[in-house]
Amino acid sequence: QAAHEAVAIARGEAKPNSYVVHRPLAIDVRLIRESLGLTQDAFAARYRVPVEIVRDLEQGRAQLDPAMQAYLTVISREPEVVRRALETA
Repeated sequence: QAAHEAVAIARGEAKPNSYVVHRPLAIDVRLIRESLGLTQDAFAARYRVPVEIVRDLEQGRAQLDPAMQAYLTVISREPEVVRRALETA
């Protein structure tokens, strides 16, 4: 659907302001980590994310890719489920 809308805009058949762009909510890695009471090292170890990535994301030196965004969303909503799943993996 989005591709058809983009083509319609490019052809001048639709006005760009007639569409709404939906962006995923920003994910605050620090907020997730702190809400779990974890240090950067502990969060990285528990959820198997390189600590350098955690630091870079928290300090704005890196952007979330879609996979990491999805993973962090799951961690934020079900941290214990993820922890248990990784413990048995």
